[in-house]
Amino acid sequence: MEKLFIKNRKGEKIAVLVEESETQKELAFVMHGLGGFKEQDHVATFADAFKEKDFTVVRFDTTNTLGESGGKYEDATITNYYEDLEDVIKWAQEQKWYQEPFALSGHSLGGICTALYAEKYPKKVLALAPISTVVSGKLSVEAHKRDDAEDFSNWEKTGWLEEQSRSKPGFVKRLPWSHIADRLKYDLLPNASKLTMPVLLITGENDTSTPPDHVQILFEALPGPKEYHVIKNAPHTFRDKEHLAEIKKLFLKWIENYL
Repeated sequence: MEKLFIKNRKGEKIAVLVEESETQKELAFVMHGLGGFKEQDHVATFADAFKEKDFTVVRFDTTNTLGESGGKYEDATITNYYEDLEDVIKWAQEQKWYQEPFALSGHSLGGICTALYAEKYPKKVLALAPISTVVSGKLSVEAHKRDDAEDFSNWEKTGWLEEQSRSKPGFVKRLPWSHIADRLKYDLLPNASKLTMPVLLITGENDTSTPPDHVQILFEALPGPKEYHVIKNAPHTFRDKEHLAEIKKLFLKWIENYL
């Protein structure tokens, strides 16, 4: 495993982990969600499944998250996460292990970013696994209101959402209302017909951020080979060992069947 630091288009530092396969068959990029980082258990689980199938796997911390890259969490947006994904792939094109088409997988905000990339560059993408994915800004606002209308209303009134990080205890995540304005610019559904590559969708039964019924809308819009699995009793971010083991099994089977 090699860890290195590259620069994005704004000159900010991005931490990248490359796990090169000695018997490389394919390449995969794996992306965390909002406020996440490359070493989270669920992100590592996606990566491990690809590694077991002889993929070279690239993970990275976007800027404006809780990892080792530059920026501040309060500046996090879909736009900045997506641009960082593009910049990491552009950097990878100069590396000896680079190959096309490649697989993409991401969690939540990372899910919509990988799917947006696949819609924009379908020929470059071998397969896509957006897990607990944001489907559109509009639907994610609906989900937040459904989960806690008062909380959402306070965010709009005060301009800030504050919550404790579960992944990094002691860190208070503060997100401005401008994050929502940016999020509302994005929607996977209008260009879902371009996602003709094999797609794996997974979400948790108890996910209130990207609920199963919203992910179902995306699943129905996909034209190609596709699978959708709902993990029983699982929340938005997978931490339970049993849930992680189930997800890994689903990934491995999907890779065997389609890639």
